[in-house]
Amino acid sequence: MSKAAIRAEAGRLFAAFQAAGAVPVEADLLLPAETMLDLYGEDIRARAYVTTDPLRGEMMLRPDFTVPVVQAHMADGADPARYCYMGEVFRKQEHLGNRASEYLQVGFEVFDRAAPEAADAEVFALFAGLVQGLGLRAVTGDIGILMAAVRGLETTERRRAALLRHIWRPKRFRALLDRFAGRAAVPAGRVALLERLAGGAPEDLIAQAGAFIGLRAPEDIAARAQALIEDSQAAPIKAPEAALLYDLLGLQAPAEAALGHLRGITPLLPAIEPAVDRFAARLQALRARGVAVESLAFEASLGRTSMEYYDGFVFSFHAEGMPAVATGGRYDALTAVLGAGRSIPAVGGIIRPHLVAALRGAV
Repeated sequence: MSKAAIRAEAGRLFAAFQAAGAVPVEADLLLPAETMLDLYGEDIRARAYVTTDPLRGEMMLRPDFTVPVVQAHMADGADPARYCYMGEVFRKQEHLGNRASEYLQVGFEVFDRAAPEAADAEVFALFAGLVQGLGLRAVTGDIGILMAAVRGLETTERRRAALLRHIWRPKRFRALLDRFAGRAAVPAGRVALLERLAGGAPEDLIAQAGAFIGLRAPEDIAARAQALIEDSQAAPIKAPEAALLYDLLGLQAPAEAALGHLRGITPLLPAIEPAVDRFAARLQALRARGVAVESLAFEASLGRTSMEYYDGFVFSFHAEGMPAVATGGRYDALTAVLGAGRSIPAVGGIIRPHLVAALRGAV
């Protein structure tokens, strides 16, 4: 596949987004690494190209467009607003075989507080139209339902925070849930540490350890030790609550049927009711745009290995044997983090033009 063909496909998609009312925007290739690390933690470092500028400090080659677009919008954007962009992104791909580490991305973002579910439907329908005829499978999900379920668990605030922090790391999330629900034994290393902590106050144990080495202050270590002790004394998550969460994690069904299932478990897990109501409103908006929600795939865990700013509706379009051709979702919380106290509901998505061009060449 030639670069010219990929550029031509990118141009077609970019023009379609502009025709849908989006204002073209640019984003710097080099972004402050501190911002990305604050948002995603050190995990992003393994996937991004990081360098050091003598004046600007640690910088990162653009891993995606959403963060810089949100920053620009929150600084001086109109309300509502629609943006589109086209350009290269850079990600390390060692664990993904021969995928390109530099590739073109074309995207569309909507900032609109009037009707978030209608905006979700607008974005999904636009992307569905652009990839129509390529034989892709569309899948939708809703991270917000899972987050609401975790927030509603009858357990300690610390355990809820740990589960929320690891929603985007499915294996770690499952291991924590298994332990918090009493379905898995406490790791041997933690047991040994708790036995050691039972032998005296953390401050005394730190003093007995000898010379102090490390970046953490003694009071930080003592606080962490106390948190471990308190966690070991917490009651397990009740079996019915845990069972509902396990059920939710594995929910895969046509969207309309999934809504019926979620309505059925809402009385047992009332914290999810507002998120389920939003799901229902979104299906109505999708139906109004001609989307067959009775057959549209829904997976409650979709998006849990994507960028960690999604906190609501998510979607992807797949072809067998390829990475996702198009992905997107809602990221309301990100606008609050980058908005210095201000926020606005936001949803968007990206298309990988090199994959679209490859598929067009095969059909």
